Amino acid sequence: MKVGFVGLGKLGLPVALSIENKGHEVVGTDVDPNVALYVERKSIPYREEGTPELLLNTKIKVVPLKDTIAHSEVVFCPVQTPHLPKYEGVTRLPDERVDFDYTALKTAINQIAQETSKQNKDIVLVIISTVLPGTVDREIKPLLNKHIKLSYNPFFIAMGTTRKDFEEPEFVLLGCDDEEATQKIKSLYKTIHDRPIYETSIAHAEAIKVLYNTYISGKISFANTIGMVAEEMGLDADEIVEGLFLANERLISTKYMRAGMGDGGGCHPRDNIALSWLSRKLKLPFDWFENIMMQREKHTEWLADKLEAWVNETRLPVVMCGTAFKRGTNLEIGSPAILLTNILKERGIECQMYDPHVRPDVQPIFKPSVFFIGVNHENFEAMIFPEGSVVIDPWGIVKEQANVQLVRIGRK
Repeated sequence: MKVGFVGLGKLGLPVALSIENKGHEVVGTDVDPNVALYVERKSIPYREEGTPELLLNTKIKVVPLKDTIAHSEVVFCPVQTPHLPKYEGVTRLPDERVDFDYTALKTAINQIAQETSKQNKDIVLVIISTVLPGTVDREIKPLLNKHIKLSYNPFFIAMGTTRKDFEEPEFVLLGCDDEEATQKIKSLYKTIHDRPIYETSIAHAEAIKVLYNTYISGKISFANTIGMVAEEMGLDADEIVEGLFLANERLISTKYMRAGMGDGGGCHPRDNIALSWLSRKLKLPFDWFENIMMQREKHTEWLADKLEAWVNETRLPVVMCGTAFKRGTNLEIGSPAILLTNILKERGIECQMYDPHVRPDVQPIFKPSVFFIGVNHENFEAMIFPEGSVVIDPWGIVKEQANVQLVRIGRK
């Protein structure tokens, strides 16, 4: 099948490479001129499991939009729907709330529609972008024309494992109002995997996507609450959740149930904030999503209290080990570790930032310090810390070390 992408960023490019690897002809367009250089030079500046290997042998061409439309039967559109930085989760939760910014997505859709009219070319357009329920009807459909058959097909992927998550999903979510578009996309997915496809209306698919993401945030908040209870009562959070894991019908799965740091990334914090905006707009009696974000912030404050107490006792400098938003990635968007450093700055505590994936050329000052494990990177599991240091580990990954005070938060 001839497939096009309007948007070859951190989501679009790995998925485009996966689809090409399954035997399809793929081209793409991106407003960022660096993307063409990534493809030409066979190298990307972000960590994506399994993607560099496909990039080495790709035949994907980055072309103008008119060429993408002329080439394609199906066009995927993963254009971002961003929030302002203050809504990304690295600062305190603002009092005001806003919806996502759909400007870039609407611009792309408008340009696609204009190009299909110029070429008199029929396509199936697949929007991947995260939006709130009702957005496609309100913002996108008025921009379409008779040449476009629309589908809403958001992915359940995590940055860093995009290719794997796309090729091995729990299920495919397919919101379609057009039977021809539905069948076309289903035939494409049959060449990629045999996972179930959940067909529903576009509006229901919009709701499922954001609620899926925020449910994960809820699980992480619950797990970190277990960690706080365990720490204050001298219990072991891991032993508690091991028991809960046995309830694999009522509690569903074990993923995201280990105490550590708050939720992060480019999706989950901002999705909660957008749904909090929607809750206010709908005048719901309780804002569940604000509650999740406030738990995240209060948990981070609680960790700041623990760290500050050790700083006051030892008078040692602070090193934040890990600034990425999760293990193994070099992306910092929505990082709970950065939220923690910002809260510490409010208290007059400065941190040296160290992350071997984000800035591999920067090493921590090797002297006695209060080291806080902000990300559970495997690099920190067997790291040798200077004698006389304090290591605060909310993940429970650091090994015991002579003459180093190890504080395993929420664990014996």
